[in-house]
Amino acid sequence: MGIPRFLKKFFADPNFQRKKAFLKSLELFTDLDNSDLGHLVQSLHSRTYHPGEVLFVEGDIGRALFILESGRVELTRADNGGKERVIYTLEPGEFFGEMALLEQLPRTASARATEKSQLHLLYRSKLEGILHYYPKIGVSIMTHLAQILSARLRRMTNAAAPEERTKAANG
Repeated sequence: MGIPRFLKKFFADPNFQRKKAFLKSLELFTDLDNSDLGHLVQSLHSRTYHPGEVLFVEGDIGRALFILESGRVELTRADNGGKERVIYTLEPGEFFGEMALLEQLPRTASARATEKSQLHLLYRSKLEGILHYYPKIGVSIMTHLAQILSARLRRMTNAAAPEERTKAANG
């Protein structure tokens, strides 16, 4: 019988192939094969943000992981006086907001595009669907997220002053 014509056209779409290649280049998705990446691309919401456009505000409830394909995004936090301070500038290939995939808590920072930026959003609800219908993909994503978060925690712990590490270890 073969693949229906509309599906052939969809999978031959250069944007679809570009997104798959981009995702494959990311550490978070390195274990996924071509078919898995195709399912993942279909679960993403792609959006272009313009310079100065806010992606989310500190305190918003997190619902999605953001993957930056092109452009730049600044993460900011309000200091004690309420003034926003840049805490990190994201470059293409980086992702942020991953805690929203694990728990729906308020965002700890704000995000704003500093130039025209192409992002792909993976909503928690879409990840739940992936976990149900494509468990291999979901488990791979969750495993990589756990490894990345563990490495970040280790870096933060190692960067802390020795007396802070001792106090934290002793509870």
